[in-house]
Amino acid sequence: MNNELDKKWYSAGGCAGMCVDLTLFPLDTIKTRLQSQQGFYKAGGFRGIYAGVPSAAIGSFPNAATFFVTYESTKSLFTGYSATNLAPITHMLAASLGEIVACLIRVPTEVVKQRTQANPSLNTYRVLLNTLQEEGFRGLYRGYGSTVLREVGWLSSTHHVLIAVWWRRQGGRLDSWQAAVCGALAGGVAAFVTTPLDVAKTWIMLAKAGTSTASGNIPKVLYEVWRSRGIPGLFAGSIPRVTVISMGGFIFLGAYEKMRRTLL
Repeated sequence: MNNELDKKWYSAGGCAGMCVDLTLFPLDTIKTRLQSQQGFYKAGGFRGIYAGVPSAAIGSFPNAATFFVTYESTKSLFTGYSATNLAPITHMLAASLGEIVACLIRVPTEVVKQRTQANPSLNTYRVLLNTLQEEGFRGLYRGYGSTVLREVGWLSSTHHVLIAVWWRRQGGRLDSWQAAVCGALAGGVAAFVTTPLDVAKTWIMLAKAGTSTASGNIPKVLYEVWRSRGIPGLFAGSIPRVTVISMGGFIFLGAYEKMRRTLL
C-alpha cells in the first residue's frame, strides 16, 4: 500500500471521526447515563454532559483513522472483485477487520469516557488513574469483546454494503452526499437492533472490578439486564443512540468521502 495514500486516508478518516464524536457528545453522555446500572439521575442526569470529552477527543482521530486505513488497505487487496457481485462481501470483510483493529484504540478511550460520564464529579485523568490502580492495563480493555461484537455485527457492515451496492450501480462512483445517506439509513436501523449489545457493553465497562458483570460474559449480562429491567432495559438509551448513529453516519461518511476526494 502506498504510504502517501495511507497518510491521506488516515487524515480523512481522523478528521471525519472527530467531527462526529465532538459534535454529538452530549447525546452520547445522555445515552450512557440512561443505560447505567445506577439510573439516569444518579449517574448525573443532565449535569456535566461534556464529562469525559477529553477522552473522546484524544481517541477520536486515531480511532477513526485506524479504521479507514485498515478498511481501505483491505479493500485494495480485493480490487479484482470490486466490479463483481462479490463487492458487498469484500466491503463487509474490510469494514469488519477495520473495526476489530480500531477497537484496540476505541475501547480504552471508551472505558475512561463512559466511567467519567457516569461519575461527573471525577475528571478524565482521575478516572484513568483509578482504572490503572485498581485493574491495571487490562482494565482499559474491559468490554473489548462486547464492543467488537456490537460493531462487527451490524454497524461496520451494513452501511458499507449499501455503499458498495450503490457504488457498483453507478459504475464505480459515489458522491459524498450519497455516502452520507447510506451512513444515516443503515446506521439508524443497525443502532436500534444492536442496542442490547450496547447496554451490555455499558454495564460491563461500568461494573465494579471483581463482580460477575465485570467478567464480560455477554449472555449473562444480557440476562441480568432483562431480569432486572425487562425489555425496556435492553433498549435503554435507544433513542439517543439511534440519533447519534444516524446523524453520525451522515456526518462521518459524508465528511470522509469529501475529505478523501479533496486529499486525493
